[in-house]
Amino acid sequence: MSIALSKRASFLDYINVLKPAETGLLAFLGVASAVIAAAGYPNVTVLLVLVAVLLGSAGSNGLTNYLDRDVDARMTRTCRRALPSRRIYPPEKALPLIISLIVIGLALAWVLNPLCFAVGVLGVIASSVWRKTISCTFLGIVAGCSPVLIGWLAINPTFDVTIVLLCALVAVWTPIHVWTLMIANREDYLNAGLRYFPLSWQVKNVVKLLLGLSILLYAVSILIYFYGGFHVPYLIVANVLGVLMVYANARLLFSMTSSAAWRVYKLSAFPYLGIIFLVMTLDIWLI
Repeated sequence: MSIALSKRASFLDYINVLKPAETGLLAFLGVASAVIAAAGYPNVTVLLVLVAVLLGSAGSNGLTNYLDRDVDARMTRTCRRALPSRRIYPPEKALPLIISLIVIGLALAWVLNPLCFAVGVLGVIASSVWRKTISCTFLGIVAGCSPVLIGWLAINPTFDVTIVLLCALVAVWTPIHVWTLMIANREDYLNAGLRYFPLSWQVKNVVKLLLGLSILLYAVSILIYFYGGFHVPYLIVANVLGVLMVYANARLLFSMTSSAAWRVYKLSAFPYLGIIFLVMTLDIWLI
């Protein structure tokens, strides 16, 4: 019995290295983008998009966990992860799984379209270089847009206003999501020796920037309605989510507390980005 439990715990540790929640969101964004590109008439290609983005994102997330393991070990929030806590030791034991997932994901992206492969390579590079520096947020934008572009280009290998706005939505969302987490855990980051932006700024200045970004995010979501061929249900949801994001960031501006920053982080994660892409998918598919 103890041996079985040990094997099960080890399996879950390897799964957790791949950040399943984040991986699931990225895979969903890829599928949603493919459905939108197909104007609501997806085909079997969408399944291949799902597998390619799921595997590639899992591998890329695993790689970031591997590269961040030493910093994670110094932070209270992350020290109990499988690699920094040495439940998987030596950490190189995770690399065969991580590399295999990336290779298979990129191979499937090539089958979809060479453009998908190129975007996938950029996503992997962006998610793995210059970790825990000022560049990581902006490279995170590239990594976050990668599944959206793969899903779109697999169906429609051209660029138009809709895909540009979808990427713009992810691009504006990313710093809100990342920086509110850093504000919420500011002391943890500083105690780990991290001093890059926005940790190098006073909180009162960062939250002003976040409020401006939330207004911009709201505006981009409305532009998607006008240029993406969506309908009233999407417009209603985009307005509700947009108002919630602006309100949450306004509360953060006036309170500047870790708990308020954490609430914005949780709102931005799956409720905002997940729901708005889900509604876009259902809107264009069902209406």
